[in-house]
Amino acid sequence: MTASLRPTARHRALAATGLAAALTLALTACGSSGGSSHDASTPGTHHGGAPSATAPAGHGSSMSGMPGMGGSATGDGLADSVDGYRLTSPVATLTAGRTAPYRFTITGPDGKAVTRFAPEQTKRMHFYAIRSDLTGFQHLHPTMAADGTWTAEPAALAAGSWRVFASFTPGGGSGEGKDFVLSRTVTVPGAATTAALPPAAHSTRVDGYTVTVSGEPMAGMAHPLTVRVTKHGEPVTDLQPYLDTYAHLTAFHRGDAAFAHLHPTTPVHGDHGGPELSFHAELPTAGDWRLFLQFRTGGRLHTAALTLRAG
Repeated sequence: MTASLRPTARHRALAATGLAAALTLALTACGSSGGSSHDASTPGTHHGGAPSATAPAGHGSSMSGMPGMGGSATGDGLADSVDGYRLTSPVATLTAGRTAPYRFTITGPDGKAVTRFAPEQTKRMHFYAIRSDLTGFQHLHPTMAADGTWTAEPAALAAGSWRVFASFTPGGGSGEGKDFVLSRTVTVPGAATTAALPPAAHSTRVDGYTVTVSGEPMAGMAHPLTVRVTKHGEPVTDLQPYLDTYAHLTAFHRGDAAFAHLHPTTPVHGDHGGPELSFHAELPTAGDWRLFLQFRTGGRLHTAALTLRAG
């Protein structure tokens, strides 16, 4: 398999204006889909990382900085190397039930550790951990030492097989300006209990908020999704910027944990986002996908999880 390799930031910026206009028309015709509600609490779900500084009022759209906005991603993130860039780590196992550092390095085509990275959504590295049954989602922003060694510190992990992803953009070399998603597996020893994936639904709850997703994605096709956030039946309009957007949305495919980043297209204007947010979704394969939506209110980060089926 090949890992995700996405277009340059300049191409994304050129495509963003046209895509935003198309999404506006498509979303006008996209009705709200009903569905049963499920509690979003997922064992081990963890946001990680300190929240970003609040964007000032009038802050423009963050679409031009979103990975993949210029076209389709060409992979699923399931390989540890692509185009000479490789994710390496001496860590093959992590201890269950406690925080433990996961150290890794990105090496370039010359075999040397990469130390120059361009920020994507305000961070030079996005690190994800997901268990094979799609529970225990963690999204972290590791720190890098001078020699190019990154350290992520996942919260306590449940026993089982995990896949860890590194999402980054080199700041130089042959891969400069290209977005990569590479991954490796890690084992957490112990008696593993597999959780059943919750059924597909268009609505879920977390921390008193109700998150509803409208849209019916088809595998391999670009499709708009709308997310609506309410609380006690009232629309939420105080979403705060998180990673230069009002919500961060990541998806993992049932069975192989293939990775997809659903790109936000809603402009950011201060601390009053919502209640509706728009996303550009392109899920590469059919089947069930577990979605993790992260949004911030009152300085607190919330993570809502639901299952969405791509036809």
